[in-house]
Amino acid sequence: MADIVTNHKARRDYHILETFEAGIVLHGTEVKSLRAGKGQIADAFARIEKEEAWLYNAHIDEYSHGNVNNHELKAPRKLLLHRSEIRKLFELASVKGNALFPLAFYWKNGKVKVSIGVGKGKQSFDKRDDLKKRDDDREMKRATMKWAKGR
Repeated sequence: MADIVTNHKARRDYHILETFEAGIVLHGTEVKSLRAGKGQIADAFARIEKEEAWLYNAHIDEYSHGNVNNHELKAPRKLLLHRSEIRKLFELASVKGNALFPLAFYWKNGKVKVSIGVGKGKQSFDKRDDLKKRDDDREMKRATMKWAKGR
């Protein structure tokens, strides 16, 4: 599974409680544009409306070799999920403080898939703790590398 586009902001700003894999309905030149890696999902979010899942604010650039029938850049896009998954997402999203957001677009068997995350927003001190942990891990790795070279 090669990622086309990832949402680094989501993992930084949210505690991810659960993830789902969904298909996505794409029109016209959107697939070709994604194949070229021209997309951005940092500000995108998902909603459940009338027992259907929708992805909003996902930016897929115009296809460079397209014509007047090029796609709309930030059109709402339908997500393809089983009814039971939609119900579960609805229950999780209806909890106060939870949000639905895309984590990544990727290829699977020649089709574009979306990894949808359900998460709770992090506070600023949570983000600082994550940064401190990452720095500590990096220092530990450096120290073990120096120790291994010295042997």
